[in-house]
Amino acid sequence: MSWAAPDDIFFSTSLAAYLDKKLLVLLRDGRKLMGLLRSFDQFANAVLEEAYERVIVGDLYCDIPLGLYIIRGENVVLIGELDVEKEELPAQMVQVSEAEIKRAQKAEKEEMLLKGTMRKRMEFLDLD
Repeated sequence: MSWAAPDDIFFSTSLAAYLDKKLLVLLRDGRKLMGLLRSFDQFANAVLEEAYERVIVGDLYCDIPLGLYIIRGENVVLIGELDVEKEELPAQMVQVSEAEIKRAQKAEKEEMLLKGTMRKRMEFLDLD
């Protein structure tokens, strides 16, 4: 009795199934890249065409064009296919310019630093 594997079983863990498809790639530093997968290797190094970085701050977002982009596999946390027929973002999201998103990122970072500073100043209260 011989057993034959289905043809697609070998693609279940391979990026080959994603070639020429629009992907979302989440990187270790938190960046979110999107683009068409054109090539990859055994180390998950990948080449994205028409790539862009999506920056989200609150309800604001900006897509920063990157063009042809090479991603080193060791920086990849997650790769997923995007459904091109579905809306990518919730309706309340507002697209802004790159300059506006940079200002929003700076304000968000300053707010987080302020919260951290305030938390340290209040540690003596021991509210737990």
